[in-house]
Amino acid sequence: MDLIEILKAVILGIIQGITEWLPISSTGHLILFDNIWPMTSTPEFFEVFKVVIQFGSILAVLVLFFHKLNPFSPKKSASEKQETFALWKKVVVGCIPIVIAGLPLDMILEDYLSSVYVIAATLILYGIAFLVIENRKRQPKMETLEVLTYQTAFFIGCFQVLAAIPGTSRSGATILGAVILGCSRYVASEFSFFLAIPVMAGASGLKLLKYFLKTGMFSGSEWILLIIGTLVSFVVSVFAIRMLLSYIRKHDFKIFGVYRIILGLIVIVYFSLLA
Repeated sequence: MDLIEILKAVILGIIQGITEWLPISSTGHLILFDNIWPMTSTPEFFEVFKVVIQFGSILAVLVLFFHKLNPFSPKKSASEKQETFALWKKVVVGCIPIVIAGLPLDMILEDYLSSVYVIAATLILYGIAFLVIENRKRQPKMETLEVLTYQTAFFIGCFQVLAAIPGTSRSGATILGAVILGCSRYVASEFSFFLAIPVMAGASGLKLLKYFLKTGMFSGSEWILLIIGTLVSFVVSVFAIRMLLSYIRKHDFKIFGVYRIILGLIVIVYFSLLA
């Protein structure tokens, strides 16, 4: 087993764990890293790797919010259990657009829009969008998940479809959409986390099935890389989620907008010099 490949898997797990929950595009960062320091495995394996390690990020959400997401908790009253069931219904409603349009669109666009320049453009575009939205200074209408309407959940799901374009950021699109629709930053972030559970699990499962049908089972070394990347992604995601929720209690999303713009410009300059 090549130690360099293990190191790459660890770094990619760290990138996934941080960027999946911050609105700065995990897929974009993973693709950029692979362009700079690619894994020696096949391109088909890397396509599966960058999706499957999302299982670690999903597990982090389930662990951190287990009580909140568990409608059968004996510690909850009857009304609290009903609220939890209602939350899951909103998540299901929010997933409808991605099931109808997002997954098919993702399969089409992934092969054509994964270039570094598309990623740079979307990084900059959504970075500007965050700055514009944060400067509007509007009072949020929905400051708890309980008052989040099913209609709003559906429209947040529509914003999630935009993440089919690499560099957009699934969390970035849903958080931005939720804020535009009147959610507080905290509600927008939490609902984005919960929407990720079925979406990322479904995307990972489909990617695995497609790989197994086309290529066959992973080799022993590939299993090791997947396990390492997933475990690292889980640990880092726990810290990233806690950090984001703590940060947005007192701050806005402008810093992420600035980061996206700067990174997008760096990507354009770097890869233009290499051309």
